[in-house]
Amino acid sequence: MTHLNDEIQKLNNPNCAEEEIFYQAVREVLHSVAPLHLSDRRYSLHKIAKRMIAPDRVIKFKVAWMDDRNEIQVNTGYRIQFNNALGPYKGGLRFHPSVNEGILKFLGFEQIFKNALTGLPLGGAKGGSDFDPKGKSDFEIMRFCNSFMQELHKYIGSRIDIPAGDIGVGAREIGYLFGQYKKITSSYDGVMTGKPYFFGGSPLRPEATGYGVVYFTQAMLKTENKEGLKGKICTVSGAGNVAIHTIEKLRQIGAIVVSCSDSGGTIYDADGIDLKLLKKLKLIRCESLEKYLNDRPNASYTPLDRYPDGAHAVWNIPCYAAFPCATENELNGTDAATLIANGCSCVSEGANMPSMPEAIALFLEHKICFAPAKAANAGGVTVSGFEMSQNASMERWSAEEVDAKLQNAMQNICHMVSTTAKEYGSEGNYVAGANIAGFKRVADAMIAEGI
Repeated sequence: MTHLNDEIQKLNNPNCAEEEIFYQAVREVLHSVAPLHLSDRRYSLHKIAKRMIAPDRVIKFKVAWMDDRNEIQVNTGYRIQFNNALGPYKGGLRFHPSVNEGILKFLGFEQIFKNALTGLPLGGAKGGSDFDPKGKSDFEIMRFCNSFMQELHKYIGSRIDIPAGDIGVGAREIGYLFGQYKKITSSYDGVMTGKPYFFGGSPLRPEATGYGVVYFTQAMLKTENKEGLKGKICTVSGAGNVAIHTIEKLRQIGAIVVSCSDSGGTIYDADGIDLKLLKKLKLIRCESLEKYLNDRPNASYTPLDRYPDGAHAVWNIPCYAAFPCATENELNGTDAATLIANGCSCVSEGANMPSMPEAIALFLEHKICFAPAKAANAGGVTVSGFEMSQNASMERWSAEEVDAKLQNAMQNICHMVSTTAKEYGSEGNYVAGANIAGFKRVADAMIAEGI
């Protein structure tokens, strides 16, 4: 335990503000796994915590590309290969102006445990660039992707590192990246997941994370002997891929979803979010949610700046279950207190670490069913693993097969997390269960492999 306490103390005094979110994620894991360290001295003896919080390598490179005005633009590309004890590195690529080394270290570290919980032989990684696809033409995006892959291809492979999509990287970008990889290497292999279906992609990959969040939540509520989601009011934040497909699956099982949000504000529609309209605004037109009111005048729109204390309008809406699906640290202590006061029974994270530490503490204190991201949103990487299996065996599975396998996988993750929490004296604490179960699987592999 001395070794573990030393590492926690170092993280309480970060020397880089850019990496504070990474330190936040690490602190949560290290505090959670203390009972594991007490029960087995091998983890301290082999310095597992010290080894696990340092990435295997951080790759940083220049990406120069030509825009439509024939002017040269320069961005920065990254790949954080964090841990491959269980299998080849696996994790998405994010194209967004906010991308920096600290954000990617946080995401890569979380990916280690998320991938471990799936039971698949996958390590953890993350990458991307500060390039912003918004407002760019298809040709500009293609030229950027070509330049990005010109450097990235040196570090990836179907048994080395298999990137996928993330914010700003969908099927279009994956297609361009994969096409450039194929041109450079003359190799047609499953080096990327999230590919368009017609050249090796898996059915339901775009839907997988959102659907998986709902499947995990259903399993968690059943495990905890709580009422299901059918007929219940649910609130969702975000309006991207994860949020949209969380809303879609909730509607399919009979829940009533009354909210969504974007960077400008929050929509509240008491009659239920119009999913067709939402998809048209965000997936086709890429417009502000404020325009939702043009077609649904009975809905309301609250600008983001209405809550100067950092609280978010979406969590001010009374609900049975809340699904934060937008971005990290979007739900603070004030939001958590409001949700609890309004009778919320369940919070499931669709985004990566959207709940701040003080919010999580309140949820656990008040016995709210709380599903942490590394367990609840593991559906995306699960279906990416399915895509890798299909590519390796040259098979195609139907959407129905993939959906059934996804549902079974999320139920298995929920069972493992719940059982682990109980085993280590934290029954009902899915944060502790997820962290311990993921950490133990990776740590045991690291010990078996030596140094």
